[in-house]
Amino acid sequence: MILQLFGASDNTILYATDYMNIYCVGTLFTQLTLGLNAFITAQGKTLTSMCNVAVGAVTNIVLDAILINGFGMGVKGAALATVIAQGVLTCFVIHYLIKPTSQLKLRLKNIRFERKLLLPCILLGTSPALMQLTENMVAISFNTSLQKYGGDIAVASMSILTSIMQFVMLLLPGLVQGAQPLLSYNLGAKNISRVKKTFRLLLICCLSGSFLIWLVCMLIPQNVASIFTDDVPLITYTGKSMRIYLAMLLIYGIQVACQYSFVALDQAKKAIFLTIWRKIILLIPLIFILPRILSGSAMGVFLAEPIADTIAICTTAPMFYYYYRKLK
Repeated sequence: MILQLFGASDNTILYATDYMNIYCVGTLFTQLTLGLNAFITAQGKTLTSMCNVAVGAVTNIVLDAILINGFGMGVKGAALATVIAQGVLTCFVIHYLIKPTSQLKLRLKNIRFERKLLLPCILLGTSPALMQLTENMVAISFNTSLQKYGGDIAVASMSILTSIMQFVMLLLPGLVQGAQPLLSYNLGAKNISRVKKTFRLLLICCLSGSFLIWLVCMLIPQNVASIFTDDVPLITYTGKSMRIYLAMLLIYGIQVACQYSFVALDQAKKAIFLTIWRKIILLIPLIFILPRILSGSAMGVFLAEPIADTIAICTTAPMFYYYYRKLK
């Protein structure tokens, strides 16, 4: 039932079930690495945390080749490779945190709950958590609507577009995560000029990154799609849907830079509002409304993304500019 909500059809449900049954076993490893690797970054050991992630990624790629091609395990091999890679990454992270050289040491006796520390952390973490939760809600909405109006080829096309967006969401939030400690530290130190300088640099980097990916996708969409599949009809279909779905990626860096910076600058309520505004109030309703307006066309579903992005950016940018001007 869960897989069907995410868009699995009768033709794909068996593959999805095989993958999920194995991948769920490794969920614990994924959560441990996401949570604990941040404590390495917080010590200023960004190279170490980056290398840890690289080890997991390389392990996953190597095991994919071995298990899928070498042993012919197919989807099950892909899931098993991911689980093993996350387990290896978890071992690397925990090993670093228990070493004497780690400033923040992982000890069971040190794990205790203090209300004064826990509640502010939960509030600041609510916005990123909502971003992840709403991403799943959006994925369900997209796949359900696309399955209805476009069938398996539309859902497969959405999978390719989601993979492309993963590059965007690795690059842009990665830039922001590097800037967040600088923004928070200098805000606390009341060094407002450095806060503004850091944000300006972050905004330029985010805009540059989103613009470059947008440019490639607009100029050679079918070439980009062919990286993920050799199915000619799917490549042709994805080439058309890509230009619609990623139309506003051109300026999406503004949304990411401002929204994540609100979290770093102790403006969690604003960040939470912007998450709910873009995903729940705008995007999800548009996913179901637009194809009805456009006579049941699946391209109406893809059109929901750029429209929601445009309205969201037009909301976020003035909000942040107003806050930015008040910083003195």
